Amino acid sequence: MIGSSIYLRGRTAFTGGSPQAVYEELWQRGRKGRLRTRAILAGASLVLCGMLVNAVFGLVMALLAAGADTYFHWRGYNASRVWRLGLRGDERMSRLLRFTLERRGHRVLHTRTVPGHGTIDQVLVGPGGVWLIHNEAWQPEAEITHHGGKLFIDGRTQSDLVKRLTGAATSTSRMLSDRTGLRVPVTPLLAVHGGRLTRPPFTADGIVFAPPLKLLRWARRHPDADFSPSEVELIAQAAVHTLPIGGRTMSPAA
Repeated sequence: MIGSSIYLRGRTAFTGGSPQAVYEELWQRGRKGRLRTRAILAGASLVLCGMLVNAVFGLVMALLAAGADTYFHWRGYNASRVWRLGLRGDERMSRLLRFTLERRGHRVLHTRTVPGHGTIDQVLVGPGGVWLIHNEAWQPEAEITHHGGKLFIDGRTQSDLVKRLTGAATSTSRMLSDRTGLRVPVTPLLAVHGGRLTRPPFTADGIVFAPPLKLLRWARRHPDADFSPSEVELIAQAAVHTLPIGGRTMSPAA
């Protein structure tokens, strides 16, 4: 039952009447309708394919139709999991980074503050450049698209989000370049956990948008630099000192 929980206290997704709670209720209400549709598809496949070929083929096609319909609905439901739990997706992205790019020579800093621009979920440093990763989970019907190079979510621009992320990238690039003496390009990435993305990945307002895995593949295939392993380590150490955790600053190593 969705409601108050001593383990999830304060998380609005588990409060009665929240969008997530309403979505769960509607999903449960639609269960009979989904089963009815699945039965109709399976029955039609059984009869039609059985008549055209034979009974065994008809049974196989009926099972395939039922399985395909089940997968279609499960995929849509599973895609909204992060949003339904009242999360933004930063923990999921951290796990993906740990098992993908971190094993290929990239360095990742988690939950870093860019002075004057708030907190960034992950700072990814690799041979191809530096990326600031922000995570957001939108409700399943939210439309995330772009027109004329500008971002629109459900038909509305997102000036505050865009300003914060692009400003953070510009400031980070300047600070890391000054500290290392290298030209350090920084690109803002937004990992979308849920919602309906129009032909991802795409770039809008200077930010790259895509689901998590596609976003990481995009970063690998679109380098902005060619750093050596020692330069990657130098930049990562500079980021440790210039981008504080929870507002704390670190003094340079002696």
